[in-house]
Amino acid sequence: MPRYALKIEYDGAPFAGWQAQADQPSVQGAIEAALARLEPGLDRIAAAGRTDAGVHATGQVATADLAKDWEPFRLSEALNHHLKPAPVAVVACARVADEFHARFSAVERRYTYRILNRRAPPVLARGQVWHVRNPLDAGAMAEAAQVLVGRHDFTTFRSTMCQAASPVKTLDEITVETVAVPNGTEIRLHLRARSFLHNQVRSIVGTLERVGAGAWTAADVAAALAARDRAACGPVCPPDGLCLTGVGYPRDPFAPDEADSFNN
Repeated sequence: MPRYALKIEYDGAPFAGWQAQADQPSVQGAIEAALARLEPGLDRIAAAGRTDAGVHATGQVATADLAKDWEPFRLSEALNHHLKPAPVAVVACARVADEFHARFSAVERRYTYRILNRRAPPVLARGQVWHVRNPLDAGAMAEAAQVLVGRHDFTTFRSTMCQAASPVKTLDEITVETVAVPNGTEIRLHLRARSFLHNQVRSIVGTLERVGAGAWTAADVAAALAARDRAACGPVCPPDGLCLTGVGYPRDPFAPDEADSFNN
């Protein structure tokens, strides 16, 4: 069966997360329903990451095995037609080798968390940012973030419901960016790693917000990490500001040269 990689964008607000659930709407369920309109009875699709309820994506990747040999552009167009009016879109599609897998072939995931730092509540960005009214020191947040970069036991920064076999992960990068936006400031935290634990990003951002607010120091973050105790974590921030922005592979399946070489 031909295998396809789909790059997917979605607003996570109306969904209970990526993973299909029997009694709640999911992103996976929406895409599989659209695929079923094209080819009934297909197997489940696989995603690079199972985002939680309310979490968004601009660069989620999924793989699907289809019976028909679709031209990738026509497949994406057909899926987007059947996805309406759900806030989900296939922004790129490529035919890939049978051994390519959205999850297991990935070598990195990238997330961005957006904090709107101003007194007035968000209007146009509502549901896409975490609104923090009191001033935050982005420089202090950036300094404290470096404590977490590298290979560590992240027990403090993972959900008690996390099913990962080990709490040890390598966090390759955290950068803190300050962006002037209309009528305010947005602080964007960019995190990159091969894989993340359940709630790891939101736990880290919530803790760093406490540093920006002046309630914690970089030393407090280091102590929390060393404690290896969930109770030592700062507050877990809301899902609204979190977005899966990209998934890295040894070779980008959506690059024109890759698609051309496969098709030839």
